Amino acid sequence: MVDYRGLAARLLMLPPSCGPVRVVAVDGPSGAGKSTLSDRLCEALGGAPVVRSDDFRVPWDADPLTWWDPLRATVLDPLCAGRPARLRRYDWRHDAYGAEEEIPPPPVLIVEGVGAAWRECPAAFRIWIDAPRDVRRARALARDGAEWAAAWDGWTAREERHFADDLTRRRADLTVDGTGGDP
Repeated sequence: MVDYRGLAARLLMLPPSCGPVRVVAVDGPSGAGKSTLSDRLCEALGGAPVVRSDDFRVPWDADPLTWWDPLRATVLDPLCAGRPARLRRYDWRHDAYGAEEEIPPPPVLIVEGVGAAWRECPAAFRIWIDAPRDVRRARALARDGAEWAAAWDGWTAREERHFADDLTRRRADLTVDGTGGDP
């Protein structure tokens, strides 16, 4: 089990990595438990903003880093300059963007998704979470629907290549076993 309050206290002691903000990157393969971990860490940090790869339009057959340039332009670059970020979160089920949100520079920003901790992320802290493929696949299909099975299998192959090329896991400051219901 992750001691979320202890981790939150540790994160708040880190030097900022993106202007006045400490970026915490939560990365790992699809279905590993990134969202669950990020939500619990958000609570422990008193409501730290969470920006997810799912907040951007990333088709199933796309490069896993498709979301990175929009994240940089709308969130990271403004925060690095000490300005509020402006984000319109994407709803992939409805193929539509929501209303624009303003994110003032927070002490900690959680960035979650496949590719969140890649080598170009201005992270103060990187978390890698993983679980066995069969567990991840079952979670993903329960979340997204069985009709997405072939798309998930293709996505998994692309994310595996990304992680191997980027050596993402090796840069992790914390590695979490996402096998259980609560990381």
